[in-house]
Amino acid sequence: FQNEINEVPFFDVQLPYELALKIFRYLGKAELGRCAQVSRTWKILAEDEVLWYRLCQEEGYLLDMSISDHSCWKLALKNCRAREQMLKTNWKNRVGAVSQLRYEPGRVLCDVHCCDGVVMAGYTSGEVRLWDTRTWDYTAPVLAAVPGPGGPGAPPHVSFVRINSSLAVAAYEDGTVSVWSLLLGQEPIHHFQHNQHIQALALAPGGTALATASGFQVKVESPDDRGCWQTPGTFEIQKLVNFLNLVPDVTGSPVAVAAAEDIVYLLKAEDPARILHSVYGQPVTCLDVAAHEAAFGIKTFGWLLNEPNQILLYSLETNQCVTKVGNSIGDFSCVNLHSSPPNMLVAGNKDRRVRVFDLRRGAAACSVYGHQLGVSAVQMDEWKMVSGGEEGLVCVWDQRMGTKLWEMHARHPVRLVWFNSHSLITANIPEEKNPRGSSISEDDPSLHRKYRGVIYSYEFSVDQLAVDSVLPICRSSYDEVTGYNYNIGLAVPYDSI
Repeated sequence: FQNEINEVPFFDVQLPYELALKIFRYLGKAELGRCAQVSRTWKILAEDEVLWYRLCQEEGYLLDMSISDHSCWKLALKNCRAREQMLKTNWKNRVGAVSQLRYEPGRVLCDVHCCDGVVMAGYTSGEVRLWDTRTWDYTAPVLAAVPGPGGPGAPPHVSFVRINSSLAVAAYEDGTVSVWSLLLGQEPIHHFQHNQHIQALALAPGGTALATASGFQVKVESPDDRGCWQTPGTFEIQKLVNFLNLVPDVTGSPVAVAAAEDIVYLLKAEDPARILHSVYGQPVTCLDVAAHEAAFGIKTFGWLLNEPNQILLYSLETNQCVTKVGNSIGDFSCVNLHSSPPNMLVAGNKDRRVRVFDLRRGAAACSVYGHQLGVSAVQMDEWKMVSGGEEGLVCVWDQRMGTKLWEMHARHPVRLVWFNSHSLITANIPEEKNPRGSSISEDDPSLHRKYRGVIYSYEFSVDQLAVDSVLPICRSSYDEVTGYNYNIGLAVPYDSI
C-alpha cells in the first residue's frame, strides 16, 4: 500500500524519488544492474533514463544528443559499446571495404589533406578535388580556380592543399593561393598572390585563419566579422621556412609556429616574431602543434654526436622546454601530437622505427620496427598506431602488444595517414611530378598509372558493407567516359543495362 511512485524504500526510511535518484547517480553500470534486482521499486529507479543518459555521456557516446532523443538510454549505451567492440575487432582482423579515390587520368597527385572524412587532393593539372568518404555515393566536385596571371593557359601545379570543417585552401606553384568555403559552393571566396614560391601552408584546424610562408616572409590571413579577409600579421624570417603550423583553439588573433632550419619561431599577430628555440647546427626535422604545446624533432651533426637526436616539447604559454624525449641515431621524420591521447606522443624515424612516448615519464612506452625505409606519417589512439613509410607501406600496430596487425603496400611514399573509429585514409604521393614520357604521350593513361599516386579509403563499419555498399567503380553508368578506371557498369545482384 506504499506510494512507490513518490517514495522509495531505503532500508528503514522512505526517501523521495528525486533524492533516491541523486544517490543512484554515484553508481556505475554493474552496481545499477545489481540494484535493479532488489525490488520492483529499485528496478524502476536503477533504469531511470537520467542515470543511463549520464553514463552514456561520461563514456563519450552520443555527446550531441539530448535526453529526449532516445526512449531507452540503457539500450543505447549497450549498442554503442557493442559497435565499438565490433569496430575494434574489424580493425584487428582487417574486415571492411577499401576503395581508391582516383580522378585524373595521366595526372600526378601532388598533395592530399583530410578532415573528418572529407579528402582534398591537388594534381599537376592544377585541379583540386573533394571526396566525402562518409557516404558511399560521393562524387568528386572540382573546386574552381582563379585564372592565373598567365591567362587561361595551362594552370600551374598544386603545391599544397589544406582543409578543415569549413574551409579548403590550395597553394599553386606560381605563388597563388585560393580559399573555398565548404558551405558556399565551388567558387573561391578569397584569392591572393605571392611573388615567390610557397614553401609551407597551414590552416587552423577549427578556425578560419591560414598562414603561408614564401621566401623569408610568413603571412597570416583571416576573415573579420563581416567576412572580409585581412592580414593581421606579416613576419620577416631570417631563414627559409621548412614547417608551418597554426595553433588550434586560439581565441582572438591567430598564432603560428614556424620552423626555419635550426630556429623555431612563435608568431603572434600583435607581437614581433619571437624565437621559441634556436641551437646552431641542429636543424628541425619535423613539427606538430597542439593547443598548448609544440613538439619538434632536432638533428645533431658531427661535433655533437655525443648528443642523440631528440624530440623537444615546448609549452606555448611559458615558451619553455617542458621535456625532451627520444634517444636515436636516426632523424625523427614525423611527429603527431595534436591527435594523440593526452600525455602521449607518437613519432616516426628514419631508422625505420615508430615510437610512442609517455610525456609524463619522458620515456618511450612502445617502439616497433617494420618499415624498409624511413617512416613518413604516423597517428595513434588509445590502443593502435598507423604508420606509413617512404617505401609505400602502411602498417597498423597494436600498441599494447607491440605487434603488427596487418599492412598494405603501394608504389609511392605515404604522405598522409588519417583515421577515426571506423575509417582510414592513406595517400601515396610520388616524389616525381613529371614522369618520363609525360610530354610525349599526354593522352595515354596506361603510361601514367604507376606514376600518378593513389588515395585509399578503408571502411571498417559493417553498417556500410551491405549490398548497398558496392564500390563506386561497380556502380558507374555506361555513359561515363572515364575508361581508364575500367568502369564496366556492374551492379549487384543484376546489371543495370
